Amino acid sequence: MKFYYNEEFWFISAFINSNLIDRVEIANEIETIVKKRISNITKSDAYKEEIAEVLVNLAENVSIECRWVDYISIFPYYNENIDKFYDVLGYFEFHVEYFKENQKEKKSIDSMLLQQIPYIILSELKEKARNMKDEVLLDLESPIYIFATSKETDPKNIQWDKNTIQEHKKELSYWTVLYSGQWEDYSPTLYEDRVKNNLSNRLSELHFINRNSAFVYMEDENYERFFESYMRPYVVTPAAQIRTIIFSLREINSSLDILFLNTYSEGRLDTAKLEEKIKNLRFLRGIIQNALSVIYNELDYNRRQHYTSILNHLITKFGLKNIKERMNQKFDLLYNSMNEIHQKRVQEDQEETEKALNILNFLLGAGILADLVELTMIALSIGENDFSAIFLNGIVALIISSILICAVIYYALVKININKGKIKKTVDGVILNDEENKIILVKRRFPPYQGHYALPGGFIQKGEHPEDALKREIKEETNLDITIVDKIGYYDDPNRDPRGKVASTAFLCKIIDKNYELKAKTDSLSAEFIPIEDLKNISLAFDHKEIIKDSDILERKSFFD
Repeated sequence: MKFYYNEEFWFISAFINSNLIDRVEIANEIETIVKKRISNITKSDAYKEEIAEVLVNLAENVSIECRWVDYISIFPYYNENIDKFYDVLGYFEFHVEYFKENQKEKKSIDSMLLQQIPYIILSELKEKARNMKDEVLLDLESPIYIFATSKETDPKNIQWDKNTIQEHKKELSYWTVLYSGQWEDYSPTLYEDRVKNNLSNRLSELHFINRNSAFVYMEDENYERFFESYMRPYVVTPAAQIRTIIFSLREINSSLDILFLNTYSEGRLDTAKLEEKIKNLRFLRGIIQNALSVIYNELDYNRRQHYTSILNHLITKFGLKNIKERMNQKFDLLYNSMNEIHQKRVQEDQEETEKALNILNFLLGAGILADLVELTMIALSIGENDFSAIFLNGIVALIISSILICAVIYYALVKININKGKIKKTVDGVILNDEENKIILVKRRFPPYQGHYALPGGFIQKGEHPEDALKREIKEETNLDITIVDKIGYYDDPNRDPRGKVASTAFLCKIIDKNYELKAKTDSLSAEFIPIEDLKNISLAFDHKEIIKDSDILERKSFFD
């Protein structure tokens, strides 16, 4: 028994920033990237030699169109990791058909081949994503969703009851789970698991929907009559929508993780900014809940048994309930952390303020000021024309004024220091290699900018000098011992770090030990020498590209001599 391929639909969930790019424009840009990569497919792209020629043939005979579909047109999402804002949630839908004008060749397509080109395209989009992140945030952690269709079998007109499905479960299972391969030694239990969720209520059709791919078979006549009018809006589209919701919930969960980590970061938190971010995520949760309410209303009131079965299956298959529960638990955990921070902050501020007030209370309570006033009165009683009395009066007045002024200044300084404590201090180092044509960058292990390149550096510990902090952080992140050559500058733009107010002092450095071993440690995924000329193609964290530019590393003469 064989299924003959007909056409397919691909889906990639995404956020876009509609303020920076038009929806049609971004769809055209994505389509251009995909088509260009497909046109450059060679035999070397095949994962095994046996399919190399067939893969190239597919690439040469594919019709592909891309369009953007709004799912939630108002969705103000700020990505904590890459410090980017987006305002629309939706997905890119691709209509794909191999051998559109050649039915004979189309019948030769094996289900195993359908995953090959999407897999290649996903890798290409990951490469291009860094150049598009201002305008679009693609779901590149998931495979490209493939919704494959068929409208002809050999033999024809099979009645798909449970017994027939079991009889052809092996061949059928290859189409229902496209990304899993087609090994001959799979167990019968696996085949049964793949074909147990046929959602069709007709013997002439098959509808299988899984997490990364789906398969629909309809007899030719029914396909032509009902696919666009029923199957697209009530089966294909809900699968894309639920997957997009899962993507948005994953992103919100990720942002909650980052905010939670920030509550335990070094330095004093900007709680007002943190609370504003939590409020925004709570708003997004409400928007998603409204979108889900439409689906749940369909389950409650729609009398189409097949449609409600599809929706229930999608909610279960994509684990929607579990990911929502995890998100709600993280909100609760974050609320508790914020309450602890507020309590600790109030206590710290009260302690600092009490120190200053205690001095004033001491001066007043111990009677020191009263004694000085009494001395003044005695001096005045001696006589207005007594020069010594006048002099003593002036001295006493000066002492009283000085004490009061010092106490007030101290109190004001305490208040200033409390506010200053809200700004976290960091250091960053620009380190060249001996030939001065490469710079050391680390790849960040933790958010924000997780996985992005950055200058080595980190937070200054309490009581630590900036130069000492830089030497410690560079040693911890790169295993290098350095000496500081020059100060590059002080960077305190309040928006330079998505975690809040973080000011950094940047230094130009050189490596001390000529027999050094560069390797990643603690907070870095990797530590690498990057050619300076490659920096223009690398997306750096924070304002580190500006720091490198200010260091004038291309203009400086050698400082290693």
